[in-house]
Amino acid sequence: MQIIPAVDLLGTDATRLEQGDFNRELFRTPAEAYVAAVAATTPPLIHLVDLEGARSGKTRPEVIRNCVAAAGEIPLQVSGGIRTIETAEEILSIGASRVLIGTAAFRERSTLATFTERFGEQLAVTLDVRDGLINIAGWLDQTTLSVEDALEHCERSGAVRILGTAIDRDGTMAGPDLELYELLCSSSLKVIAAGGVRDQADVDALEAVGCEAAVMGRAFAQRILATP
Repeated sequence: MQIIPAVDLLGTDATRLEQGDFNRELFRTPAEAYVAAVAATTPPLIHLVDLEGARSGKTRPEVIRNCVAAAGEIPLQVSGGIRTIETAEEILSIGASRVLIGTAAFRERSTLATFTERFGEQLAVTLDVRDGLINIAGWLDQTTLSVEDALEHCERSGAVRILGTAIDRDGTMAGPDLELYELLCSSSLKVIAAGGVRDQADVDALEAVGCEAAVMGRAFAQRILATP
């Protein structure tokens, strides 16, 4: 069971938001130094999210390139604003090992199959969930798509892996939404869990329901920055 630290980007800083709210920053610190500090703990992977890209739909390759360099030998999976095949290819070409899409996967349903055919294991689909519905565009837009329908769409489109986030738990240190992850793991997809993961007990609980990995954001930051 992998523990994957998260690094969220605003400007050229690493930050952490509570419940995805851009007005509720838990900390802010220079991104490259923070990525290097995270990489020094030798995680299997770093989860890098460009929050500005998620909001605007425009990726920032130079910022991501600098984070890739700061991570050294540690691979990165990158999310935020990746909405075309060309953009995904660019992000992979500058050193990311995996790209994640959410808005592109659900805004135009035919798009996801194109991504899965092109990228296979180098792609994961983000299922960002609030009140049982999928959210897109940096969690600012709520769709009418249920979790069950989203899972079916991912399976039919040939996706291999999903990253599910319980938005209301994100950045709260309240523990993961195990009911949500049980539902996600009832599919044929590999599942990475995010949102509220605090400690090894939470990781063990997620492993018990079938998750392959857990993303840890605020709890990991506390270890590195000694934040409250």
